[in-house]
Amino acid sequence: MPNTFTSRVRAMLHGIALGDALGAPVEKLSAAEIRRRYGRVTSLEARWHKMDLPPEQRNHRIRGNGIITDDTLMTLALMDVYAETGRHLDAWDMAEGMVRQIAWTPRWIPEMQREANLIDRLFYPEKWIFQRHQLSGCDPRQGGIGNMVNCGAAMYIAPVGAVNAADPRAAYDEAIAFASGHQQSYGLEAAGVFAAAVAAAFVPGTTIETIVETALSLAKDGTRAAIAEIAEAAGALRQSGAGYDHVVAEFHRIIGRFSPMGDDVNHSAAKVGVPTAAYQPSRLGAIEELPLALGFALFNRGAFRASIEDGINSGRDTDSIGVMAGAILGALHGEAVIEEADRAMLDSANRFDLTAAADRFAGVATRIILADRETRLATERAREALLAPNSTASVVNL
Repeated sequence: MPNTFTSRVRAMLHGIALGDALGAPVEKLSAAEIRRRYGRVTSLEARWHKMDLPPEQRNHRIRGNGIITDDTLMTLALMDVYAETGRHLDAWDMAEGMVRQIAWTPRWIPEMQREANLIDRLFYPEKWIFQRHQLSGCDPRQGGIGNMVNCGAAMYIAPVGAVNAADPRAAYDEAIAFASGHQQSYGLEAAGVFAAAVAAAFVPGTTIETIVETALSLAKDGTRAAIAEIAEAAGALRQSGAGYDHVVAEFHRIIGRFSPMGDDVNHSAAKVGVPTAAYQPSRLGAIEELPLALGFALFNRGAFRASIEDGINSGRDTDSIGVMAGAILGALHGEAVIEEADRAMLDSANRFDLTAAADRFAGVATRIILADRETRLATERAREALLAPNSTASVVNL
């Protein structure tokens, strides 16, 4: 099977949905709790750990058997914004296109088993997009200021990497420009670095090691430090033949220096008014999900399914870890990693056609990439004319 651009986009989107659906049933459980309840999650048929609770205690939602969450739905919404605009995006597109997608465009919400506006399903940091832009009417570039710092922008930013395929710097810059309307601090930085990693994964013949090196060349502050330390540990652990439990413990020990939450990720009445450094802006902080996803990908030498499964079984924000590993490694490997049974279950459970959605987006992305090439060529021609020895361009001495 040729590893074309469309093939890679299909696998990227499949990896997102697969990581999301595999991780959703165990989200917010610790690694130890997952091991005790499930042994190891390897199938889309895993039963949600909350499924036996009364409906009101699980917000009248369902998970398991291939059901995806807001990570995938927000990714699809961003793909629709690209389709509407047909160009690169910035914070104004967050304020306009993304607000329309989440607040004014009804769609099937698999967890809720009904059609609704996506905002009805979103967590508070993602609802912030609507509050800041439509209700507060802020400068779009300042939309992320004041938001709870989390992985919310990074979790759906992979399409920016595809539109800037093989140009990680451009992906980083566009992700920062767009997601500044949603996130701040290390939550925004993670979005830029994740988009860059996805773009780097589209480079023909690349490796997971090179992808991580590229991400590190662009990452700043705590995000860079967290990825660098986990990447170094991944190599050493692989060389030593460390077992999975040891790997998880070491990764969590490292990321604990950048993210204070640990296994205590649930919000409760007992936390009201308790001071915390979690979710606060900091140049020293990092989200957990991206460094962990890259760490498991490195530990498994870029293996698609093993990296996703290791990520989700490590606990905490399992679906977003799976999404980030799946997006990067899907774009790296192409359709060869897609198992037909998984694709069929994901489509059936969520009432969508992943392949058709990927193909439509690949067409949009291709047109944007080709337009970029024409713009670059025109710029080069203009510069060559400007700098030619016999150019009539005037030089002003100041």
